[in-house]
Order: sequence, then structure tokens, then C-alpha cells
Amino acid sequence: MAEIVRMPKMSDTMTEGVMAKWHKKVGDKVKSGDVMAEVETDKATMDLESYWDGTILYIGVEEGQSVPVDAVIAVIGKEGEDYKAALAAEEGAAAPKAEAETKPAETAAPVEDKKEATAGITDADLEKIGVTVIRMPLLSDTMTEGVIAEWHKKVGDKVKNDDILADVETDKATMEVMGYADGTLLHIGVEKGAAAKVNGIMAIVGPEGTDISAFLKQGDAPVAAAADKKADAAVAESAPASVAAETTAAPAEGSDRVKASPLAKRIAKDKGIDLAKVAGSADGGRIIKKDIENFKPAAEAAAPQAAASAAPAEKSASVNIPAFVGVEKYTEKPVTQMRKVIAKRLAESLFTAPHFYLTMAIDMDGAIAARTKINEYSPVKISFNDMVLKATAIALKQHPNVNSSWLGDKIRYNEHVNIGVAVAVEDGLLVPVVRFADGKSLSHISAEVKDFAQRAKAKKLQPSDWEGSTFTISNLGMFGIEEFTAIINPPDACILAIGGISQVPVVKNGAVVPGNVMKVTLSCDHRVVDGATGSAFLQTLKALLEEPVRLLV
Repeated sequence: MAEIVRMPKMSDTMTEGVMAKWHKKVGDKVKSGDVMAEVETDKATMDLESYWDGTILYIGVEEGQSVPVDAVIAVIGKEGEDYKAALAAEEGAAAPKAEAETKPAETAAPVEDKKEATAGITDADLEKIGVTVIRMPLLSDTMTEGVIAEWHKKVGDKVKNDDILADVETDKATMEVMGYADGTLLHIGVEKGAAAKVNGIMAIVGPEGTDISAFLKQGDAPVAAAADKKADAAVAESAPASVAAETTAAPAEGSDRVKASPLAKRIAKDKGIDLAKVAGSADGGRIIKKDIENFKPAAEAAAPQAAASAAPAEKSASVNIPAFVGVEKYTEKPVTQMRKVIAKRLAESLFTAPHFYLTMAIDMDGAIAARTKINEYSPVKISFNDMVLKATAIALKQHPNVNSSWLGDKIRYNEHVNIGVAVAVEDGLLVPVVRFADGKSLSHISAEVKDFAQRAKAKKLQPSDWEGSTFTISNLGMFGIEEFTAIINPPDACILAIGGISQVPVVKNGAVVPGNVMKVTLSCDHRVVDGATGSAFLQTLKALLEEPVRLLV
């Protein structure tokens, strides 16, 4: 019997995966344990193994394509077996839902048979069957219409309520328009470069396959509000009879009210051209790039201006500015799965958890001397980061409130100490976890952190390596950063940002002497940790690092 291969969930935060590379093709034999493909997740690129013996009958995902977790990616079975039956069975599981979605469309079908009934379909009627009509929004107080500068979706694309559908150019700026609806883009009412009046139909989103032809046939008339009709009538009455009339009326409104694209305005400003004197060739007399490029000022106006500017030029020496021609170049790369999740999780953390920050300076003279002595006996080289990690683990045992997690309706106070160490990789950031760090020696911690760093850069970390942290450390001291603030790694309640060690003058025993100071900043979730709690933790950390012998007690 043919077996369906689905996209596995390879990490706790994974929602979709990108098929980085197929190692097998249709017709190839596979055995249980064979690596079929490489999948790029939000954390790493991982091997996808087969759990069955047989022949690959079907591959449903191309290399580079992104698919959600549990989506069908391949079928394995006996050579020559009809795999279509297995795929049909998978689709059949979703058939009742699809049938339920199409029933409202079937009930709406008789409306097409009667023109009187068809003319009465409203946005509210469509919302009852899950269809949303997206209309041109009023994006400024003077806006009467908007031009579609760019569509980011096409008919048939899946959209979510926070997806940006299009860029709309108004009389003030080019702005993004969201759909605020989930479903499939069924219809685009305004092509790129075309204009639509405020409240005109931009697009329609709904369940895939929904028949909206009856609504489209009736036009906007039944759903236009009385206020909108009055506004349209006022605009029609005040509309100029010709482009020339509009051009002469423009100066009275001021150049800011002249209809022109942002690019045309910028070019006109650079060239010193008054937009009020330019006739627009686009819809409604709107000025575009080619109008500015083709504009030639009247000779009569140019002559006085040249005469006026010639007199000062004779009195003062002109400044010769050499011409320089540059080329604007850029490279765009698609956002990786790792970067997508970093953006999502850290944005949620920063805008959900009320952060506050505590900074403390630590005298590292004792730590420097201790590290030199320790490295004479340690089997692996101990870094300052290893010493900070060990000191942090001990301090967390003394301050369990800092070693806690926000879980929404409750706070978890962790009795174990698992410290996540932020590691920079090519595509973003990974946070492998040193488990039970309080009970490990400095040499053990050092070896483990070095191993994590190597495997992270080689994309060999496994989900078990980065899950389960109770506290996080981010160290940028090796990059010359003196101090910074870090964003909390949820569900942890705190993260410690470590700066570099700087040689600065300090006061000791009443005298100013050279000193080695390291600044640390604790980012705290105020829902869990208060200022006094965080300060007490930093005081303990400071005492441990200034007297490193306490790390061994």
C-alpha cells in the first residue's frame, strides 16, 4: 500500500519548511533510514529520512518551495502501484469541508437567474458565506481616488488578514493596503497603474472556488452608500472640462495638491520645474514621469529668468561642481525560514512583554587574573564568556524569580538552570542550551559551548539542542561592543547582554588607577521580574565575577 510522506515538524516553532534539496527522484528505490531530502526549517537545514521501503512514486514539492507542516510532499509504494488512489483518499478527507464551503455558493446561484435579485447582493450578504469585498480605503483627508502602484498578490494566491495586498498611490504618498481577510484572492478589480475611486472594489477574498460572478455583474450600484453618491456627484460637478482647465486651476490649490506621482514630484523638484505648469497625461490629468521629462518651459518665461540670473553671475565667481554619475544597484534575497521566525518571535516578545533594562559595571581585574591561572591547568581554553555563564548559573540558583517563565495564566519558577547561549550564524541567530549549567565545571561548559558553536555554523544542531532554556545570554563583547540591550527570548523572563572589557580609569582606595570594566545589561519582563529582583541578581553576579574563587565553592 502506498505511504504518504508529509512535511514533519522538526522544531517547536516550525510552521513550514523549505525543500532545500531532493536526494531522490521519482522512480528511485528507498529504504527505511535513507535520506530523501534536506529541509530548511526556521532553525537549521535538516535531513528528511524515509521510514518505509519502496519506490518513490510521486514528489509534490519542488526544490526551493515552501510548504506547511503536515502537507503531502511525496508518496512511497511498490513500483508501478497506483499512488493516485492514496492521494485521492487524502483529498477526500478534506472533501466534507470543501462541500460545506460550496453550499452557500450553490444557494446563491439562483440569484443569477433573476436580474432583480442579482442587483441586491451586498457586501454583508457575501460576508455570510465567508467572502470579503476589499474596497479602496480613504487614506488621506483629500483623497478621492487611488492608483494601484503594485499588486503583491495575484488571483488564486492564498492571503492572510495581515498580508499586504497592494501599494496604493494617493495624492499625498504611496501607502500599503492590507486585506484584513483570510482565504483565496478571487478577484482583482483594479489593474496595476489604474485608478479607483474611494470605496471602489479593489479585490475580493473568500473560500477557493466560490462563485462571485453574480456580485460582479451587478456592479457597485446596490452597495454604494448615499453619502458616497453625493461625494461622487460633487467630484463630477467640480471636475474640469479638459486637461487645460485643470492645469490652470492647479496653482490656486497650491503645488501640494497637484495630482502627480511621487517619482514625478521628485524629478520635478530636482529639475526645478513647477508642477502647476505641467499638463498631466495619465487618468484625471495626473502627472507622471514622462510628463516631467517631456516638459519644455515657455521661451518667454525663460528669457527674463536667464537675464536675471546673468547679472549676479558676472559679479561673483561661479563655483564649478564636477559632474559625477553613479549607478544605483542592490541585491535582493528571499527571507529564509530562520529569519522569518526570528522576526516573528522577537517582534512578539518586544511588543508583548513589557521590557525594562538594568545595567551594571563589573570590575574584571580579578576575573582576568583568575582566567590566566585557570588556563594553565584547564584541558580546554576558558573564555570570559564561560566564566560569565558559570557565574550566571550560580546566581540564578540564588534568585529563582529571575530563572522563571511567563506562561500567560501562570508563572513557572524553574528549579533547574538551562542557559541558552546566542550564537550568530550566516542566516541569523541560534540559541543552543547548556543544560544544568550550575552543576558543570568551567572546562565542561567551555567544551560544550565550543561544540555548539561549531555545529550551529555547520547547521548540524538538532531540536533538542535549542529547546528548554530558562535564561539566555547574548555576548557581543568580542565585536568591540561596550554595552547593548537584548530582546527577551520567550518564554524566558530575562536575557543578559554582555559587553566587552574596557580599560578605563577607576577609583580604588581613594586613588585613580587603570581598571578593567565590563558592562552587563539585564533585560527583564516586568510581568514576572521587578526592578529590585533584577538588581539583586546583578549584585550577586557582580560579586561572583569580581571574586572568581567563589565560582568554585
